[in-house]
Amino acid sequence: MKIAYYPGCSLHASSAFYDVQTQMVAKRLGVELVELEDWNCCGATSACKTDNFLSIALPARNIGIADASGLDELVIPCSSCYSRTLVSQKVLADNSDLRDTINSELTKKVSGRIRVLSIIELILKQLNSKDFSEKLKYKLEGFKPACYYGCLLTRFPYDIKIEDNVENPQGMDIICKKLGAEPVDWNYKTDCCGASATVNDADVALRLMSKIMKDAIARGANCIVATCPLCQFNLDAYQDMVGEKYGIQRRLPVYFITEFIGLALGISDKDLQIDRHLIDASGLLKEIKQV
Repeated sequence: MKIAYYPGCSLHASSAFYDVQTQMVAKRLGVELVELEDWNCCGATSACKTDNFLSIALPARNIGIADASGLDELVIPCSSCYSRTLVSQKVLADNSDLRDTINSELTKKVSGRIRVLSIIELILKQLNSKDFSEKLKYKLEGFKPACYYGCLLTRFPYDIKIEDNVENPQGMDIICKKLGAEPVDWNYKTDCCGASATVNDADVALRLMSKIMKDAIARGANCIVATCPLCQFNLDAYQDMVGEKYGIQRRLPVYFITEFIGLALGISDKDLQIDRHLIDASGLLKEIKQV
């Protein structure tokens, strides 16, 4: 099965190992990811803060490329890229004048035929396939993740309907349970981690992250699982700083959902590049005998 694939900027830079994992996991699940040709930055959090037209036009160009690919679905692992692309697609579907204006400048026009999927939606589709259980090599018993969806994956600045619960999403929890892990019930699964505020308003970002960390630890989590590369990076890179400032002694590894799937499918921690985490993520694997 072939699916169009938009990695976005983060997966080709600071979170390159997320791209590696996504492609390896997809292949094991029988999915061939076809990366969009000549894709561009979707604008992520910057365009929507500075120019409304660009915030729609930038992802629209990628949508046009995906529409012209002949494939039916487009998977986007990054929560921010996923959000911006879905919003652009829906805005253009609702506004024919804007769609015509943007299409007049595009070689590959937006038709709206492609279905946009998050990495969770893609995995859930495969999880429900008949042969999924046969592909699993290990049960992730001993993992007690706090499934962190972040503020962008289920909530949008536009009227977009999704299958999951907006305030209490369950998709990642369902995946983790299927793999044998025990996700904790906690209060901060859709709270903001501060995103790019770590650059221009670090105090606010650190305070937001401290609330996430404190609740995850209080609920008995021994790790955090995420899909957004910025959320993962913030909680991984700034966790020591957050801990020192807010008196949090414990540290939790922050995995991508692709690492959980990859381990369960029998992909080695070395191939998944789990050693690239800033907060040690291999120690918990050894503790529960996954490596």
